[in-house]
Amino acid sequence: MNSEAQVRGTNQASGDINAARPALAGLARALPPHVWFCVSAVFHYLGPAFAVLLFAQVGVLGMAWLRIATAALVFAPLTKPWQVFARADRSARLLLLAFGACLAVMNCAFYLALDRLPISLVAAIEFVGTIGVALVGLRSRRNVAALAIAVAGTLLLIDIKWSSDPVGLFWAFLNGALFVGYIVLGHRIAQTGIGIAGLGTAMAIAFLVVLPVGFSEALPAFSAPQLLVAAIGVGICSSVIPYICDQLAMARLPRASFALMLSLLPLTATLIGVIVLRQVPSLTDCLGIALVVAGVAMHKPAQE
Repeated sequence: MNSEAQVRGTNQASGDINAARPALAGLARALPPHVWFCVSAVFHYLGPAFAVLLFAQVGVLGMAWLRIATAALVFAPLTKPWQVFARADRSARLLLLAFGACLAVMNCAFYLALDRLPISLVAAIEFVGTIGVALVGLRSRRNVAALAIAVAGTLLLIDIKWSSDPVGLFWAFLNGALFVGYIVLGHRIAQTGIGIAGLGTAMAIAFLVVLPVGFSEALPAFSAPQLLVAAIGVGICSSVIPYICDQLAMARLPRASFALMLSLLPLTATLIGVIVLRQVPSLTDCLGIALVVAGVAMHKPAQE
């Protein structure tokens, strides 16, 4: 991506934020895209960690329903999705519909996989797809080497173990495929100038898709205030904060660079484990972290 395109991406992201929350416009311009990505990476694991604890009370699909509903309700007054969709042309509407359907099914598949498989295995399968996205945009041997180093570090961290649960593996692979769709479609949304407004519209579409799927399982949360507050918190941590940050990062990073930086997710998961769960990493984990950081640091964004 050339400097002119980067400036255009910055202006697009800033304009979207300005329309939704003027106070954030300055931050969108001032902070580098890598900062937005790091914020997203942290919340990417905080949300699921809390969600798994709520499965027993609201069910897996109920939790997915509450997560998407929370995000849709938070975005609605800020982005006015009905206006965005009405003003969009045919190609933009199709893009928004595809992105919304992808978000809906991806979130459901992710939670259904987490209910049956270790999060390390689900994350491993999810990361496999992002490797392909990164490879498409690579332009040099240096980036190939950087990706290889990052993948090696990730494999050490996630400790891949195959499961005898074919249903769980199906949901995990479906989630991984849709995560690739999230990167590709999300990057297109960010680059077309729809940005945060488009994200809010896609979340409203996702809510309509899951409306009949998890509503019955989510009902117990409406009679337990503490449970409802916890579910809302999961929705904000899982879908609102990371998705906004992803849009701000995608608007200014080549798609391949964004895909490679996703290899930092195992690093954030390990750090959260140390800080929140007091899980001290082993020497193998430390080596994996070092390789991931080295790979990302070595990577040079492709000139698109």
